[in-house]
Amino acid sequence: MGGKLLTIVVIVLVVLAIGAGVVVWLLLQKKNDLAGDGTESVQEPAAAQVSMEKPPTFVALDPFVVNLQPESGERYLQVIMAMRVADEKTAQGLSAFMPEIRHRINLRLTGKLPSEISTPPGQEQLAGEIAADVNAVLGSPAERGPTAIVHSVLFNSFIIQ
Repeated sequence: MGGKLLTIVVIVLVVLAIGAGVVVWLLLQKKNDLAGDGTESVQEPAAAQVSMEKPPTFVALDPFVVNLQPESGERYLQVIMAMRVADEKTAQGLSAFMPEIRHRINLRLTGKLPSEISTPPGQEQLAGEIAADVNAVLGSPAERGPTAIVHSVLFNSFIIQ
């Protein structure tokens, strides 16, 4: 009696597992039919194209070492950064504005609390603010992005002590 009951339970479980598999397969087929006729392939978004014929131009800045706003004792920031610009001609033209650019960056950095810039999102926000400051000095119609004179600011080293 016990052996027959075990056999029946195993058969019922196998039938249920096969039934569940069929239901899942039917649901997936229905989902594909709603999305299209099933013959179309799903296309992933195209990756951003980078032209190696015209590589990006970066302007490296001398290191900055500034005192940060007091939060819990004296803290300072040492940062090395570069600015991405449209082309070599723009990079060469920045040298005439460099004293004012460095001044604006110093003001921006010394106005920060350590807690504001100790996380990656805080550092990204700071990079955007610096790009906007530099573009304002240069009279760029855009604050940042590919249409601005300075496309972005990148940190090569970022140390808070």
